[in-house]
Amino acid sequence: MNKIAFIVNPISGGKNKKKIISMIESRMASSGIKWQLCPTEYAGHAISLAHEADADVVVAVGGDGTVSEVAQGLLGTGKALGIIPCGSGDGLALHLGISRTPSKALEQLLGGEKVDMDACNVNGRPFFCTTGVGFDADVALAFAQAGKRGLKTYVSKSWSIWKHYKPLTYKINVDGTVTELPAMFVTVGNANQWGNRAKITPEASVRDGLLEVTAVKPFHFWQFPALGFRLFAGSANKSRKVLHFRGKKVVITRPAAGAIHFDGDPSEMGTSLEVNLKPSALYAIVPENRKYTI
Repeated sequence: MNKIAFIVNPISGGKNKKKIISMIESRMASSGIKWQLCPTEYAGHAISLAHEADADVVVAVGGDGTVSEVAQGLLGTGKALGIIPCGSGDGLALHLGISRTPSKALEQLLGGEKVDMDACNVNGRPFFCTTGVGFDADVALAFAQAGKRGLKTYVSKSWSIWKHYKPLTYKINVDGTVTELPAMFVTVGNANQWGNRAKITPEASVRDGLLEVTAVKPFHFWQFPALGFRLFAGSANKSRKVLHFRGKKVVITRPAAGAIHFDGDPSEMGTSLEVNLKPSALYAIVPENRKYTI
């Protein structure tokens, strides 16, 4: 790599980036590589910064939202995505084997390999890790609208929605095969996790040209610990409460418009959600020897 642009989100994950910026400045000063630092100033700014950066590697220094924005800006440019994860979930970074310790992540970047990876979209809106509808998307949207951050607010919103939650019936069309079922939520993964090593689509690979789908059937509150264990053990798809699908194109139909998340970022969409995948649409820098396991 000849030139690196570091795109820094100053507020991602609620973490102050001053120490991370100082670490980057100190390490890059002795690297012999041309580099620049580009702080974001508003939501969506990282997209244009990444697209316009005069660099062959553009590094997202932030959480899942920052990574997703930088990746969007790099589509079609030939520039490679790098990640120094500083968020609360860091789903794509963890899938790629990137350390959540910033100094280690930077060393992995400088000694890493450039690989191609798949990119996805829902009704034309890009995502790179996971997208989903149902309970988790409803909680993510309520949390974003709460005006307060933190674990206490998230737990409060989750419990409030759970108490009155009525699973919807979804039609899931995977490459022409349709399954209809009531579900707590449906997640489509390019990568294998939501973040924090919670592997909701554990067999997903960002390089296989396929989408992984996990549909979780309705369950009782007392069954959550067993499902949670499987989630972090990477065996969620083996639970009797889970249906698992794999294919190149997924269409999800639900009875009403509502919440959806893209790489953890909540939004709202209509009743028909078409998920498409474009193989090898993005380049990424991954730790040495990881390209065969992602």
